[in-house]
Amino acid sequence: MDNGRERTGLDAISWVKEAVSRGAGEILITSVDREGTRKGFDIDLLKAVANAVSVPIIASGGMGKLEHAFDAANSGSDAIAIASILHYQEVTIKDIRRFFDKKGFNLRKHV
Repeated sequence: MDNGRERTGLDAISWVKEAVSRGAGEILITSVDREGTRKGFDIDLLKAVANAVSVPIIASGGMGKLEHAFDAANSGSDAIAIASILHYQEVTIKDIRRFFDKKGFNLRKHV
């Protein structure tokens, strides 16, 4: 009841492995310490999870600028949750595509 801050004693990587062994087909990683800070994703956590399991990883929590999305994409994340900068109209989908294109990063084409 403390917005995700109550200690469980669980190790994140062990729990992710268990979730996959129970059938999870993808993992949404939100660092409570980064959520809402707009200081970037927890790259160390994303890398550790990506190295621990073979299912897709979705980075969530902490994005404040496009560089943060690029960092997450290079950390092994397969997808990135980018809600707040779109909600507050700081960037558009076209801006995001342009940014990644300039970086030489191949985004999936929308249908």
